[in-house]
Amino acid sequence: MATQRYHHGDLRAVLLDEAERSIAHGGVDALSLRQLARDVGVSHAAPARHFRDKQALLDALALHGFEELNRRMAAAATGPGELMARFRGVARAYLGFAVEHPELLDVMYSTKHHPDASEKLKSVAHESMTATEDLLGEAIAAGVITEAPPAILARVAFASVHGLAMLATGDLLDGVPTEDLLDATVDTLLRGFT
Repeated sequence: MATQRYHHGDLRAVLLDEAERSIAHGGVDALSLRQLARDVGVSHAAPARHFRDKQALLDALALHGFEELNRRMAAAATGPGELMARFRGVARAYLGFAVEHPELLDVMYSTKHHPDASEKLKSVAHESMTATEDLLGEAIAAGVITEAPPAILARVAFASVHGLAMLATGDLLDGVPTEDLLDATVDTLLRGFT
């Protein structure tokens, strides 16, 4: 019987992990609270204690994804090293997350833009952009890159790296190694920023 899968612990975290696995294999349309309950071996009513409905589950999953993405990008942005090496690290962190979790990334952005998205989700979703803006502001102040609004530069960088991530996860790179394209993308951005 499936009840052997879940023993006392953090059911909410277990459900989120299983939901991520579920969307990775069957997409968002195949996700259901009832199936998650079966998959982790709890009663069909147990998930309702944590998520009122599927949308609440998707919100929580998106929030969890943005928190992990933010952690990775902030670590790269504030870590040791020269400013532009840290910028390259931010791009790598984003691309790495996107390639590891393409279905989750899709859920993150579609849920963030859902009319019922919580203010907390919107705020957390913006944190990685803020970290990138801060890093670029630091680079401007140090004279490493040209003076320009950091918010604009961060969005140009995001558009470039996110576009590469979508091509990589869609298997549309025609055999060109992702790392090579990331390096070329960052090099092109940095030339444009100086």
